[in-house]
Amino acid sequence: MKAIKCLKYGGSENLVLVHTEKPSPKHNEVLIKIQATSVTASDVLIRRLNEPVITRLILQLIFGFGKPRNPIFGMVSSGIVVGKGKGVSSFNLGDEVFAYGSISPTKRRFGSYAEYICLPEDWNIALKPTGISHTEAAAIPYGGLLASHLLNKTSINKGDKVLIYGASGSIGTMAIQLAKDAGAEVTSVCSSKNFDLVKSLGSDEMIDYTSENAIDQLETYKYVIDAVGNSKSSILKEKCKKMVMPTGKYISIDQGVPLTPKSAFFNLKNLVEKGKVKAVIDRIYPLEKMSEAHDYVENGHKKGNVIITV
Repeated sequence: MKAIKCLKYGGSENLVLVHTEKPSPKHNEVLIKIQATSVTASDVLIRRLNEPVITRLILQLIFGFGKPRNPIFGMVSSGIVVGKGKGVSSFNLGDEVFAYGSISPTKRRFGSYAEYICLPEDWNIALKPTGISHTEAAAIPYGGLLASHLLNKTSINKGDKVLIYGASGSIGTMAIQLAKDAGAEVTSVCSSKNFDLVKSLGSDEMIDYTSENAIDQLETYKYVIDAVGNSKSSILKEKCKKMVMPTGKYISIDQGVPLTPKSAFFNLKNLVEKGKVKAVIDRIYPLEKMSEAHDYVENGHKKGNVIITV
């Protein structure tokens, strides 16, 4: 099969198209012929590995020293079941499915930068939501699960004011939709060029982080959700942290290890099928243009998701 391997940590030029052996499903696994995957900020972080010393050491303990232990990156898949182990009962050949290769901090599997991947049937894998394409399905799991992790730390009541910092990214666009579904009044912090996008997702108010009077537009909020994390900071962001009500909370994507339980995965599927959550796709690249896709994501200004067709 064709796959993209990361030969060593560093620049996107280390992502190389290769031909490698197609995986075979074990007793409890399904073999998926991938139609679409995504390039996430986490993929770029692992590939680049230029974090501070302590963070870099932790990442290498997890992913391998010198070069990636598993050189085929990617945790998001949308495709067709073309094989399965004898113990699989939940899926049939020909089923269209989507999946995320992590079900807990200790159970995760990379490998979706390829034509095929094997995943256990009881992980985060389900029939693709009805009415959407494989490219759209591949834009759901990463941002959706991380946004779900953030929203699970809240107890939003109808009318609660929620500010989302970094609202136009893959996590932020999902956080807007999940917060609105919970009944929140949402204020999105993003570039003014993305105002139409976040408004279409349900945002009630928008603040341009580049505006000179951005701080003056802040109110007090029940929850301030930081969908960007420690990779970016600003005077505005520091001020946002202080605009939380006494009974409220500031929540960052970098606080603790994100949880990705099956309940959250299936809830996303349900919300997509009900039309309450939709995929946001910025650009689509073929597998052969993986390096170019990584460069675009690394630039830090993508809207929603960057998808790879296989």
